[in-house]
Amino acid sequence: MRVFFHKKFDKAFKRLKTAEQEKFLQRIELFRRDEFNPILSNHPLKGKYKGLRSINVTGDLRAIYESKGDLAIFVMIDIHSNLYGLFNSTI
Repeated sequence: MRVFFHKKFDKAFKRLKTAEQEKFLQRIELFRRDEFNPILSNHPLKGKYKGLRSINVTGDLRAIYESKGDLAIFVMIDIHSNLYGLFNSTI
């Protein structure tokens, strides 16, 4: 799986705590090897986010991405309660 990061993702990633950044880097390596590993809880989103997917980073931290074949474009990362209000669907 090839992985790219949208500029909005990069900006949000920089605001995370160091421990959260490190956990994401561990998760993204797992994602590259097996995007559907049960640890990631990879699932499609519904409603206005239909067509996007989400993975677990920590108990409350999620990363949203768009899948295009063997390409994953990560577009946002934040805690679950903030994510859907902060994410702007115009990528």
